[in-house]
Formats: sequence, C-alpha cells, structure tokens
Amino acid sequence: MIVIFKSKAAGDVIMFGDAAHALMKIMGKSPDAKGIITPEQLPSAIAALKTAIDGDKSSAAKVDEETESAKPAMEKSVSLAQRAIPLLELLEWSDKKKVPVTWGA
Repeated sequence: MIVIFKSKAAGDVIMFGDAAHALMKIMGKSPDAKGIITPEQLPSAIAALKTAIDGDKSSAAKVDEETESAKPAMEKSVSLAQRAIPLLELLEWSDKKKVPVTWGA
C-alpha cells in the first residue's frame, strides 16, 4: 500500500504504507486510510518527528561503521530519519503557511 501526504504548501510526499503508518503513530495519529493533521496539530507533530529523528540518529551513531560499510548497498537498511525528513519538511512548510496536511482519498 502507498500513502500520499498532501498539502497546499508543498509537493506531495509518497511513502510505503508501513513506513507512513510508523510515522503517523510517532505523530500521535491513527494509521487510517485517510486522515488530517490540522494547522493547530502541526507544531506537536513536528516536535514528535524531530524527537524521533534525533533518537534514530543517536542510535545509528552507535552502530559499528566498519560492519555497516562492509555490507553491500542493497543490504543496508533505510533509517527512520531518512524516511521521516521529507514528511518533516512538508509539515514545516504547512506550518509556515498554516494549512493542513492530509492523506487518503
């Protein structure tokens, strides 16, 4: 399943469902087929994502880089931070323009 986050403030952010649902939970939203982050909810959603990104970067720094760099490119996992940053940027643009972010039909 694909989830498309939309806002009038910036371009769409497209994600696989499992990654999108994980980020929705971090932001305190139910991973339903459709939903909204209102302009009033954007600051807390942004703060929650930033906290999760910082935590992910801290734990990733502890990974033995020698082991990670020895893995072929296809075996390296995509971090939470890499998945969350495009959505975070969409939320920040939406917050500046005071418009909601939606997903679903």
